[in-house]
Amino acid sequence: MTFKVLYFARYREALGLDTETVDGEFATLDALREHLALRGGVWQVLAEQNLMCARNEELCQLDEPLVSGDEVAFFPTVTGG
Repeated sequence: MTFKVLYFARYREALGLDTETVDGEFATLDALREHLALRGGVWQVLAEQNLMCARNEELCQLDEPLVSGDEVAFFPTVTGG
C-alpha cells in the first residue's frame, strides 16, 4: 500500500519536508501516524494527542480506515485569539 503524506505548519517546519510517499500496511490513519513517530527524533512531533488530520482532503479522526492511494495530511490544531 502506498500513501501520499502531507505535513503542514509547524510539522512541516519541524520535519523539514512538506510531502512524502510512504509504503506499508496501515489499517488506520493512526497506525500510519504511529509508524512515522517511531522514526524518533523530530518525528516525535507526530505523537502529539491534539494533532489534526485529513484523508483525501476531508477532516477525519485517527481511527479513519486507509486504502492504498489515499492522501493523508497532518497539521496542528488551530488556535485563535
